[in-house]
Amino acid sequence: MTQKNKNEEKLANNTEKQVAITELKAKLSKLIISDGEDASQNFNNTNQMDVDRVACHHFQEEILMEILSRLPVQSLLRFKCISSVWKTLISEPYFKMKHLDWAKNDQGSQKLLITRPCPNDNNIASMYCCPLSPVQLIEDIQKLKLDFPLNPKPWHCKIHCCCDGLAVIEVPDILDYNRVTLLLWNPTTRESIVLPALESTHDAESRFGLGYDSTSGDYKILHIYQDDRDYKLPHEILALKSGSWRRIDKHPRGFSSLMFAMQFLAFVHATFHWIGTSRNCFAVVSFSISNEVYGEIPLPEEITRLKIKNCIGVSVLEGMLCVYLNSYIWRNATYKLWVLKEYGVKGSWTTLLTIQDRSIFKIVPKYRFADGELLFCCSTEEFLAQRKFRTTSGPFVSWPEHAVTDGYAFTESLMSPKSLTN
Repeated sequence: MTQKNKNEEKLANNTEKQVAITELKAKLSKLIISDGEDASQNFNNTNQMDVDRVACHHFQEEILMEILSRLPVQSLLRFKCISSVWKTLISEPYFKMKHLDWAKNDQGSQKLLITRPCPNDNNIASMYCCPLSPVQLIEDIQKLKLDFPLNPKPWHCKIHCCCDGLAVIEVPDILDYNRVTLLLWNPTTRESIVLPALESTHDAESRFGLGYDSTSGDYKILHIYQDDRDYKLPHEILALKSGSWRRIDKHPRGFSSLMFAMQFLAFVHATFHWIGTSRNCFAVVSFSISNEVYGEIPLPEEITRLKIKNCIGVSVLEGMLCVYLNSYIWRNATYKLWVLKEYGVKGSWTTLLTIQDRSIFKIVPKYRFADGELLFCCSTEEFLAQRKFRTTSGPFVSWPEHAVTDGYAFTESLMSPKSLTN
């Protein structure tokens, strides 16, 4: 490298560092440390002093970690260049988990990951990140580029599920659409890894779920099949640290998966959930991620009386298990949503929402705002093949009136897919 190139690289690094420091001052000016001193005042002379020494002098490590853990992911990624101490701190697994715990309760960290077909070619889709906070404007929408670890770059992808800022996505082979690669991707940091190949081939009827097992400190992915046509295909589970899929036993009572209305396996209370049927008995089937034990949760009485149940789905809203029903009788569309107030207790099913609108079909809940308003994805009477986002009060103002392929609510996080396999 020539001296000129070295000088240019040094100048670029210094510029990046100064930009990060300026942003840091602005953010710290909004935070008051425990002794009542404005945190931004401690950084008035940051440009003239060694940042590592300033940080150690002015902040105890616990206070510094407490402040940094409340900042957005993109800011923290830039702040890594401020000093080696900060880079090490922000990269530590403990800090990432602490930041995630805070982000789950921070409205500004809640985003919607959207796939949208290209206007000129429905076989090609683009991904966008949309804010779910009412204080963030439509201008905050970002078009995402996948950091694809393989070549060539993907032309299309499908989102299967999200958890803790991570997403399991499927990328088809450009030359053979039936051949796919599964990735674990962080949409915020753009990091991704290739997941091991499944033991069995999957199709459009299979579903995935992603969850964290606090007992083993490992993320796990469950893959189950729609087997209402007597498919003898096993369920599979992947613990990221193990690096391989493992077949698991089916439900002891022979529950078959019924997932027409579901897009992913609902994960709450360290357990995956989906709709299952056995000898005309319908229930929410559960599978514990830690001890791999199956369970059953009875459905609301109103659903059990129905003869046709392939329009039932399971989801999670505000940390509660939900069941939703789409029914169509003589062109009259009714949508109902129940939440399980006390997990595992049948009598705690409570009707949260009822919508009767003949122009809206196939409603799938996505997110519930702090004021109780529900965000959902749906089709319309005019365009059954197209889907849009709406709320109970009207169009979703943070996203333009464009058709979408799908969308998933997620929390921005620092979780690195690469570090989870170690």
